[in-house]
Amino acid sequence: MRYIGFMKTLNSIKTIQRQSLREQIYQQLKVAIIRLELEPGEKVNDQELAKQFNVSRTPVREALRRLEDEELVFTNPGAYTRVAKIDLEEVKQATTVVASLHALAAKLALPNLAQSDLEKLETINLKLKNELETKNIINAIEADDEFHKVFLDLSQNIQIQKALDPVESKIRRLEFAKFNSVEGINSVSDHQLIIEACRDSKIDTVTSLVEKNWMSLFDLLTQ
Repeated sequence: MRYIGFMKTLNSIKTIQRQSLREQIYQQLKVAIIRLELEPGEKVNDQELAKQFNVSRTPVREALRRLEDEELVFTNPGAYTRVAKIDLEEVKQATTVVASLHALAAKLALPNLAQSDLEKLETINLKLKNELETKNIINAIEADDEFHKVFLDLSQNIQIQKALDPVESKIRRLEFAKFNSVEGINSVSDHQLIIEACRDSKIDTVTSLVEKNWMSLFDLLTQ
């Protein structure tokens, strides 16, 4: 019996999605900028980055263009690309947006919040407390992100996260720049108040506390 060479279409098989080189490079460069491994004002060279990533210059340039759209780098055409400096007015404006979006996420999340989620919030907040006490900046910021991600996930609104991604990094850069010189970061106590309001299902109180938590962070970092 002779085999006829054609492929049958199977509805249950979907195209496998792989993270593009551009996306991987973008994410790694963004982390390096946020964590100040690439310092504000520092020149970045696409050719040197391409060698470091062991790729062509094309995905590096695409990643840099995306970072430029987010105002994390700026390019003088034909001359150089630099990491953007930290602009306090931009950070203040970003904080207002971030605070409002996280408050909205918390409002949408509260009806979906289960006892297991409250326990998770308590565990994360304890982790944050420990990281702050040992002044582990990376782990502390990751724990803070993890705390708020509980609300983002339960909000079931992916548009909030999409809107947050480009602006939240401005706040995180300032955190990395100021973390070691700041005393009295009150995120743990703020988070505990948020958890207690969640237990009582006080939506207005939760949203207000979440918004205040983000705005007070900016005030603290700019003292």
